Amino acid sequence: MRSGLPSRLCTLFALSSVISLINAFYIPGFSIKSYFDNEPIPVRVNKVYSDRSQLQYAYYDLPFVCPPTGKKHANHASGRSISLNLGEVLRGDRIMTSDYDVAMGQDQECQYLCSHRTDRQAIKRATELIEEGYVAEWIVDNLPGATSFVTVDRKHKYYAAGFKIGYRDFSPLTGKPKYYINNHITLVLRYRQAPGRAGRNGGKVIVGFEVYTKSIEAAHRDSTGCPQDLHSDLDGMETYIAANTTTLASKYPSSSYLPEQDDTDDGSTLTIPYSYSVYFREDDSIEWSKRWDLYFNNQEDSNVIHWLAIINSLVICSLLTVIVVMVINRTYKQVHGKDGSNDDGKLLLKRRKPGNGAKSPRLREKAATGLLEQKGEGGREDDWSSDEELVEDITGWKLLHGDIFRPPPYAAYFAPLIGSGMQLVFMATGLLVLSCLGILNPSFRGGFVSVGVGLFVFAGIISGYFSSRLYKTFGGMNWRKNTLLTALLFPGLLFTTIFILNLFVWAQASSTALPFGTLVGLIALMLLIQLPLVYIGSWYGFHHCHPYEHPTNTHSVARPIPEQAWYTQSIYAALIAGFVPFAVVFIELLFVFRSLWQDKSGYYYVFGFLSIVSLVGILTVVEVAIVATYIMLCQENHNWWWQSVFIGGGSSFWIFLYCIVFYYTKLNIHGFISGLLFFSYSFLACTVYGLLTGTVGFLTAYAFVRRIYGAIKAD
Repeated sequence: MRSGLPSRLCTLFALSSVISLINAFYIPGFSIKSYFDNEPIPVRVNKVYSDRSQLQYAYYDLPFVCPPTGKKHANHASGRSISLNLGEVLRGDRIMTSDYDVAMGQDQECQYLCSHRTDRQAIKRATELIEEGYVAEWIVDNLPGATSFVTVDRKHKYYAAGFKIGYRDFSPLTGKPKYYINNHITLVLRYRQAPGRAGRNGGKVIVGFEVYTKSIEAAHRDSTGCPQDLHSDLDGMETYIAANTTTLASKYPSSSYLPEQDDTDDGSTLTIPYSYSVYFREDDSIEWSKRWDLYFNNQEDSNVIHWLAIINSLVICSLLTVIVVMVINRTYKQVHGKDGSNDDGKLLLKRRKPGNGAKSPRLREKAATGLLEQKGEGGREDDWSSDEELVEDITGWKLLHGDIFRPPPYAAYFAPLIGSGMQLVFMATGLLVLSCLGILNPSFRGGFVSVGVGLFVFAGIISGYFSSRLYKTFGGMNWRKNTLLTALLFPGLLFTTIFILNLFVWAQASSTALPFGTLVGLIALMLLIQLPLVYIGSWYGFHHCHPYEHPTNTHSVARPIPEQAWYTQSIYAALIAGFVPFAVVFIELLFVFRSLWQDKSGYYYVFGFLSIVSLVGILTVVEVAIVATYIMLCQENHNWWWQSVFIGGGSSFWIFLYCIVFYYTKLNIHGFISGLLFFSYSFLACTVYGLLTGTVGFLTAYAFVRRIYGAIKAD
């Protein structure tokens, strides 16, 4: 009993560690901002977005909202842009201070904001955005304004980030759609006493930010601009300007029918009054460190699905593990005197007389590395005459010892791609670790992308090292050219694609488009920081490190590759092998896709589950690479270099196919530009993923090949 107690404690500790990793912190416990009574609280406006479009727009770029006045609110002038990190810019954020006056603890029944005069083009724009279901995102104390929902049993409450800028209704008489703009906003800020000394001094922290909208016609307002009765049912503010009959008659002089509305700018306008209310509600049921939980409560039931995804991954990985063990066991037997080798573990050759005047082929093994011991029928070494032919008594992967480490075709591109793949491996590992530790979380807006770019750039030194050393192993001499290819090939292709897509988005005046300054900054980041780091790593790897040593020498003449089975050919092997890792991760991919393409908020938070699935997925790629490489070698095919990359990255094809299915079955995206952005960015993401897993597949295959041929030499 005593001896079993420590093992049980270790098991419990391991389980608790796994559970804590899964639940991981996604909210940090620092940077708490305390507010005292009557202290101004800045309200910031960000952007509008929709799950039907990939185009986002800055809130103050909308032609039908109140423009900023420039007056100071909470010590900041309205309309002033807030400094953004790279991730925020890339996700389309455009955060600016607003004219909303909010002070801690001060309720405001109604506060007039402005009356904005809009023309027909602005009204048309408002109608289009309402039709597409756009919602606005405002920010208070780093919390996005949310629309609150309650479950059917009224036991749980959860938030959906953003609030609608308007709604559509239908006329009971004509059945035609009518559009109303939400011109009265009610802000509800939930607070509690601040922890520690600040709380004892009267400080309060904000733990919830809710936004409620209402559309109120201009006729139902008093002299101050506020609605006469906020709590009664009032007619909404319709986005409609009556047609000017005089203008229409002059435009259609010979027509007896005049349209009800025309887009011609005839000077007609519609004045939209805006107002807001503010209420503070104390809520001690929410801890500050848990204030983001309400944004994720609607996903609590999905935990069961996450666990099913993990179980599914473990089952597939376990089956592959059994296969890998069988492969290694079979290889061990072949090396140690079974399945076609002699008792000493060396390959046995027999001789026979050539028939039908056949010429004796030259046996490359005789001049190779001494791996083969040539024995006659009497057990002694014979001198082979020109009229005799050697026939190998074995087949399979052992015959490739003189060609297995022959440099691959297009080796000048192979090494730079593997170097970039090592960058991606380092970046992905760092992101998952930081996310599980809680450093990267939804409250760190844009942090995931910003840190990812930083890790990728910093890993340039790793990329240069591996690329140059592999390039040196292939016999390359122009290491500077290899350095430039490593630093510019893959990152340059990514940047060029993003730049071309950016031209389409620029034409739509969307905030999704990268500003020119950001593009210049990315170029500077690539040329002034990443390139020197790649150069340093490449210089060190080429001049201060030896090439990777191989256990066998390479023959001068390549061995002919026999006809291959269809399933070992590059395309089919990659598709078949890639389906297995895809089957491991596809359930978790559904949640990632929902966060990226449907919610638009990007608030994916279950990094613990994602990390476990990712680890199992990488382990699956490793095992698939071993099995597929072994099958390939058994077919006497020594062109395994590129094949290992394709096999490792084959799951990216299935993921892209899954993106297409997701687009047509789950999304409701309209417009050519939105579709172009979806498929282009999905393709880029799958390319990055494919290069990452392809690099893992190559490293695994390389280690496996060196191991089994090194075992023969050692034996």
